[in-house]
Amino acid sequence: MIRCVFPCRRTARKAVVYATTKVACCNHSTLCAITSHARRGPPHEQRQQQRNGPHHEEFLLAGNSARGWQMPPPSRGYGMLVVRILRGALKLRYLVLGGAIGGGVSLSKKYEDWKDGLPDMKWLEDAMPQGERWNAFSRNLMEVGGLVKNAIDIDPKLKQLGEDKLSEWRSWFDNRLDDAIEAAADQGVQIVETKEDLKVKTSVAALGITTDESRKKYEKLQSQVETLQTEIMNVQIKYQKELEKMEKENRDLRQQFLILKTNKKTSAKKIKKSLIDMYSEVLDELSGYDTGYTMADHLPRVVVVGDQSSGKTSVLESIAKARIFPRGSGEMMTRAPVKVTLAEGPYHVAQFRDSDREYDLTKESDLADLRKEVEFRMRASVRGGKTVSNEVISMTVKGPGLQRMVLVDLPGIISVCIPRGFYILYTKVPRLQTMTVDMASDTKDSIHQMTKHYMSNPNAIILCIQDGSVDAERSNVTDLVMQCDPLGRRTIFVLTKVDLAEELADPDRIRKILSGKLFPMKALGYYAVVTGRGRKDDSIDAIRQYEEDFFKNSKLFHRRGVIMPHQVTSRNLSLAVSDRFWKMVRETIEQQADAFKATRFNLETEWKNNFPRLRESGRDELFDKAKGEILDEVVTLSQISAKKWDDALNAKLWEKLSNYVFENIYLPAAQSGSQNSFNTMVDIKLRQWAEQALPAKSVEAGWEALQLEFISLMERSKKSQDHDGIFDQLKGAVVDEAIRRHSWEDKAIDMLRVIQLNTLEDRFVHTKSEWDSAVKFLETSVNAKLVQTEETLGQMFGPGQMRRLTHWQYLTQDQQKRRCVKGELDKILKMDSKHLPTLSYDELTTVRKNLQRDNVDVDTDYIRQTWFPVYRKHFLQQALQRAKDCRKAYYLYTQQGAECEISCSDVVLFWRIQQVIKITGNALRQQVINREARRLDKEIKAVLDEFSDDEEKKAHLLTGKRVLLAEELIKVRMIQEKLEEFINSLNQEK
Repeated sequence: MIRCVFPCRRTARKAVVYATTKVACCNHSTLCAITSHARRGPPHEQRQQQRNGPHHEEFLLAGNSARGWQMPPPSRGYGMLVVRILRGALKLRYLVLGGAIGGGVSLSKKYEDWKDGLPDMKWLEDAMPQGERWNAFSRNLMEVGGLVKNAIDIDPKLKQLGEDKLSEWRSWFDNRLDDAIEAAADQGVQIVETKEDLKVKTSVAALGITTDESRKKYEKLQSQVETLQTEIMNVQIKYQKELEKMEKENRDLRQQFLILKTNKKTSAKKIKKSLIDMYSEVLDELSGYDTGYTMADHLPRVVVVGDQSSGKTSVLESIAKARIFPRGSGEMMTRAPVKVTLAEGPYHVAQFRDSDREYDLTKESDLADLRKEVEFRMRASVRGGKTVSNEVISMTVKGPGLQRMVLVDLPGIISVCIPRGFYILYTKVPRLQTMTVDMASDTKDSIHQMTKHYMSNPNAIILCIQDGSVDAERSNVTDLVMQCDPLGRRTIFVLTKVDLAEELADPDRIRKILSGKLFPMKALGYYAVVTGRGRKDDSIDAIRQYEEDFFKNSKLFHRRGVIMPHQVTSRNLSLAVSDRFWKMVRETIEQQADAFKATRFNLETEWKNNFPRLRESGRDELFDKAKGEILDEVVTLSQISAKKWDDALNAKLWEKLSNYVFENIYLPAAQSGSQNSFNTMVDIKLRQWAEQALPAKSVEAGWEALQLEFISLMERSKKSQDHDGIFDQLKGAVVDEAIRRHSWEDKAIDMLRVIQLNTLEDRFVHTKSEWDSAVKFLETSVNAKLVQTEETLGQMFGPGQMRRLTHWQYLTQDQQKRRCVKGELDKILKMDSKHLPTLSYDELTTVRKNLQRDNVDVDTDYIRQTWFPVYRKHFLQQALQRAKDCRKAYYLYTQQGAECEISCSDVVLFWRIQQVIKITGNALRQQVINREARRLDKEIKAVLDEFSDDEEKKAHLLTGKRVLLAEELIKVRMIQEKLEEFINSLNQEK
């Protein structure tokens, strides 16, 4: 640079423009360019200049006595063109500056208004570096930039080419500079700076850096980079804490808002469900409809897979911010898929899909109960000697700040499984290949099939969990994930237990894993997390604080800047998984809705072709219809007439009591021999009977009568025109179960005992109609017993002569002996028609000897067995004859009473029994109508309620093509409607 030695005035600041060299004026900032050629003047001046040579007096500026200096004459060369361009640019500058000032005033006003609407951001002054810290930070960055520039190794060819160009430019610049200095010297211009000074300032010398200097500079650079990265990490942690603080305040405000909103009256308005709840309901419906992903269930969900004890459950708990799963000492705890729906809510609670109880996750007691319930459900789902189950345990976790998503935790993958009954002496296997003797032999294959089953969903997001504390070659899950997702388009890789890996594993291998260079498996992202310190009592907050401190202080993740800050911590993992989950949902939900529309159309067409006049009623609707019909039949019980109830109850009572009356009262009393002793014995036995067995037998008879009458009503309903046979199996099962559970009231027995004792105290027949009715009742009862006795005798003695001839039947040897014994016994009864019910010893001996003469050898017991039915027939025939004799003896009985010449004590006995049956039947009828029918109705309702909750029983009792087709159609229609509702809400959220 050459300084101008001439004085400049404010009124004349223009300088002569030259081509290359510049002159700086000493009094102002105007730069005067100097060249080796002056501006061109008129032609005669040009010729004069050529004659005078290069040392012309007006080369720079002509002197002026008035002003001290003057401009050279105008020229039309390139210099004038440059001046005009500069002048136009200056005018444009004023115009632009004026517009900018006007617009700036308006913009300033708008900015002030906008600034007033912003929240208070003074807290950033504490978070952002200020003053000297920021200046030091800037200087460090500049030094690092200079060191990086100097430490760069340039290709030799490129370096040689650059040096050649630099030498060429240097020679050109030297020539131009020499010409300018030479021209200035001819005019007497004093040059302040010499050529050598300019060459020192303007020339560029290449730096020759030795190997030692390069190494020292590189080490210094590396230390500065690590220091800067540590500062950046600290700043990011500080910012993250501030963000979490703001998020916490936001959650508190939102929680208060939700609480206020919830406390408002919502009876008239339906509460709107959240997006994630709607989506979870769709998945729950699909899990029961399509368990094999064979048709339409390709909706996204996050599938958590990994080797056993790799930290899968801990990662899920860290995302859910609660320790909701049970722990075991080396034992397999995850035995069934657990679907966890995460949603945001005012309270941190958990709830199972099929339960109304909410577990408060902020209370340790509720957390313990939740873990026990999860463990109980897992063990209950395993049946038939299996170790794992395919039944899905569905639960929802809500809380402030939770990322909305649906995760499925699967059992850990194992490599070696020892069947029950086998013992291991010595073996050497990797740690994660867990071997236990209590596992089923097919556990390994079952877990592999289940894992592939969930990962085969083309829209499932695979959260691949790898234990960072063991060798990567021991992993089984990476190969399995690579088979299902070879391109890694839906896989997120998570490295757990990196706090242990820092001491045990090679840092280079860890960095290779997180950069996707160690495994052939590809993934969308790679993350490193710490899920605990191996303590069961650690809370999620303590684990997260430990994780944050570890990544803040660990040198493993700071070297060379390989691991980016967004690849660490469970919080960043949760945000990434949630973002990918909703992206996948938005991309695939429309396609799933279209698939269900097509399925619904096909099912509706099939229904119209098979059942054109019926409405598609599902199993639940059919069950409700059957329930109504059954309860209607119960109501019909109260509408049965009293006479019908009396007839049914009296018939059932006598059926229950007749055998006791004949065997324990009538026949023993008849052996007394006299009429007085007969009446005395009858009174005693009737009273004992009424105090002990009669009330309970009466209640049993009433219960059976009620059962028969109800079954009769159900059978009659089947004959109606509008009967639907699809309900028959269900109705029969409900009625049988309800009657089996139903029992008569206990106090009914005490009430009946009092009534029956009072009735039996009456021993006198009051009217002729009652007498005739008692005689008829006696004859009917005796005839019935006589028929039974003759059937017994027929089986004992064989068919008669006519039947043997007509039916070609023969007598057995025993029947022939019985006939011989009967012949001897008939002789005894013929000789003494009033014989006692038992045979004497002499009679037994006589019969046995008479049979021996006929070559029939029998013992006394054989004779007694034959005597009982023979004597019973004889006695019943005499009783029937006495009943006939007593038909017209009522007036004689009223006059003589118990001393009547005709023995009618048995008629009085049956009259008393008849009266007890009538009174008991009347009491039972009143109990049935007033109480027992209602109690039976409650029992039936209870059974129906139990059946309605038992899906397996309903599926067993209500079955057939009609039911199955209607169920499938209703299911598809409901899923489609839920999908459309979810899509509409999703579009509104967009």
